Amino acid sequence: MVPTLPDFPWDSLAPAKERASAFSDPSLSDGAGEGLVDLSVGTPVDPTPDLIRQALAGAADAPGYPQTYGTPDLREAVAAWFAARRGVPDLDPGGVLPTLGSKELVAWLPTLLDLGPGDVVAFPRVAYPTYDVGARLARAEPMAVDSLTALGPLTPATTPRLLWVNSPSNPTGRVLGVEHLAKVVAWAREHGVVVASDECYAELDWRPRREGSDEPPTTPSVLDPRVCGGSHEGLLCVYSLSKQSNLAGYRAAFVAGDPGLVRRLLEVRKHAGMIVPWPVQRAMLAALGDADHVAQQKARYAARRETLRPAVEAFGLRVDDSEAGLYLWATAGEPSRRTVERLADRGVLVAPGDFYGPAGREHVRIALTATDERIAAAARRLG
Repeated sequence: MVPTLPDFPWDSLAPAKERASAFSDPSLSDGAGEGLVDLSVGTPVDPTPDLIRQALAGAADAPGYPQTYGTPDLREAVAAWFAARRGVPDLDPGGVLPTLGSKELVAWLPTLLDLGPGDVVAFPRVAYPTYDVGARLARAEPMAVDSLTALGPLTPATTPRLLWVNSPSNPTGRVLGVEHLAKVVAWAREHGVVVASDECYAELDWRPRREGSDEPPTTPSVLDPRVCGGSHEGLLCVYSLSKQSNLAGYRAAFVAGDPGLVRRLLEVRKHAGMIVPWPVQRAMLAALGDADHVAQQKARYAARRETLRPAVEAFGLRVDDSEAGLYLWATAGEPSRRTVERLADRGVLVAPGDFYGPAGREHVRIALTATDERIAAAARRLG
């Protein structure tokens, strides 16, 4: 009765990790010549900001059960954050629900929406593997597609019930513009499809801002009125504080959008006990109200990106897309596992593009989530 799931991708990296860990080059000094530089997983390494830790500690006396729905002030803070940072002025706090990290929500959303055998869940061809896993957990049919036209002539059996959008993309860093997202939303509404947009890297946009632009400081959201016409019907935005606030260990995230869909998720989650702990809810409230720590963290990643990208290119890789997010999506025009091996010979571990679907088979994903010292070591080895 257990659904068939793929092998956990990172388990296959063990030989390359062992190979990279054995790296030694006496000609490189200052720590660059020894040991592993692990750029394969996008896990934050910088400290959690003090104001967030203080909020967590201040809420440590939590003997009672917290609210599955989240407190009203937390949901209002999410709505205020969307208005201030994402160009979404009209998000109903009733359409906000805290979640135990975003991966949990991605994995269980098809099940929470009561999808099952015969239902199609569509997602990008190069994509975070959990979209596929979530469809399988619900025993629905996963479908990787490049575009809406790739779905072909639609029938009741082939029309997706759920369509995942990921912008900025993990792994490619590609950003979908307002016009593109608006077409997706219009198509989905025409066909009765729920759109779930994974926007977890939105604050980490590396594109230059136009002078005098009044655009929001982050990438476009599916909830932006320019995209959805001011109505959030049929739309869900998934967001995580892991990257922008170094809260991966807190499992602090939320889903927002259509209040009717959110209430459906809430009812199941109440029965299942899927509740964000009270101290984490208080930490989320503090994080959402402070933009300064986000700007500081973005500056750290920008500096690491400026150090690493030229070295990756000097090694002979071409960096594609990578307009936003925490990764360089790079290719040498060869099978990704071969590139992984060549980088491991320099003591640098990266993720092969085939983790993200067959369409990524000639790329590797290189994370910026390492300390300044380790990023500098990788740059010296590659450059």
